[in-house]
Amino acid sequence: MPDALSARRLSRRGLLAAGGAATLAALLAGCGTDDTAKSSGSDNAAGPWSFTDDRNKKVEAGARPARVVAFTGVAAALVDFGLDKQLVGVFGETKRADGTKDPQAGDLNVEGVEILGNVWGEFSLEKYAALRPELLVTHMYDPDALWYVPDESKDKILPLAPSVAITTARVPMTKPIERYAALAESLGADLTAKKVTDAKTRFDAAADAVRQAVKANPGIRVMACSGSPDLFYVSNPKVSTDLMYFAELGVDIVVPTKLEAGDYFEALSWENAGKFPADLILLDNRSTALQPKDLAAKPTWAQLPAVRANQVTPWDAVPRFSYAGAAPLLENLATAIRNAKKVG
Repeated sequence: MPDALSARRLSRRGLLAAGGAATLAALLAGCGTDDTAKSSGSDNAAGPWSFTDDRNKKVEAGARPARVVAFTGVAAALVDFGLDKQLVGVFGETKRADGTKDPQAGDLNVEGVEILGNVWGEFSLEKYAALRPELLVTHMYDPDALWYVPDESKDKILPLAPSVAITTARVPMTKPIERYAALAESLGADLTAKKVTDAKTRFDAAADAVRQAVKANPGIRVMACSGSPDLFYVSNPKVSTDLMYFAELGVDIVVPTKLEAGDYFEALSWENAGKFPADLILLDNRSTALQPKDLAAKPTWAQLPAVRANQVTPWDAVPRFSYAGAAPLLENLATAIRNAKKVG
């Protein structure tokens, strides 16, 4: 879900979404590709490595990449799956203005990596080259569009190292989670480690909690949205990967009807913010979007039934695609649905 700045990005690149898992055994059997499965395992560290990404591009190297640069949320997901020292650089929101870690960074040690850029459009080519990168990894919301790799400098960035792009739109959230798990495994992560299997167990329990909440409190209509000074964006669950998965779990999510380019959202004037009735609002919690304290001055926001009933919950519009990253999102959603009342 975009804020006003993201809306401009969308017009330029057609990007941005807000957001039943396969068993871990399926992941270990190779939910990525045959190439991935053949190159995984510690005994293959010195041998040829390959991975076929979601551009259907087979990325190959003489040895497993040991110097990985990634979008911050991707790096955090790979950490959740067990990578650590392989991550040498990140790009994207990593530190807040006060120096604290951005939530998107998860358990990533932000002091142990080079930050190539901390906002959209920032990517230091000089720092990137100095890292001697062996692999670049990021999301792909639209075909061949590499998330947070600037269009104006990508022709200089991409030749410096092989790149992997994982689809993060128009598929349910479980798909990119599985793909990042497969990538992490190919890079040396142990998906049977307790940290990973515990996260998978928690994720499965959280998904079931959402199903049960919907059954226990039927008819709750949910709207995922983001606010900017001039516009109110309603996200599309047919494109946003997390919302698509929530819908698979039975959540009744508002589907906008007049979509912008890319079909990610409908942009409403604040006068029309009440177009879609909703009992529960998922509000984009990124620093680039207006938060409840900022929105309080918007009369039409304050008049929304869900707002008046205090049924607004934070929403990670660009989720962390790992079981550890996604489980809390599902837990929070389950709690919000259980506690919501029909007001829309």
